[in-house]
Amino acid sequence: MTVTIYHNPRCAKSRATLALIEERGVKPKIVEYLKTPPSAAELKRILTKLGLKPRDILRKSEPRYAELGLKDKDLTDDALIALMTANPILIERPIVVSGDKAAIGRPPEAVLKILP
Repeated sequence: MTVTIYHNPRCAKSRATLALIEERGVKPKIVEYLKTPPSAAELKRILTKLGLKPRDILRKSEPRYAELGLKDKDLTDDALIALMTANPILIERPIVVSGDKAAIGRPPEAVLKILP
């Protein structure tokens, strides 16, 4: 089973999550999502595995969040997903996917429940 981490190497939580996965002997596929953002379809699949809605994984502290007016509750899920794929900095990190499950590494230990 492939384990994938949507990773930002500049983020301490993301680095800690990656280290934790590797300490468990798992060699994950690393996707630097700021360089290679997920497609809308891929992000929808990840959200399904997380059991979350797009608004649940928005980084509200990012300046881009305010610039784009994302407090607007009238934005549809599809609109939010489109904005996240165009502005991947808005996606919470790190996200780890393993089979049909996914977890956000905040705290890093949260991903342990989905590792093989």
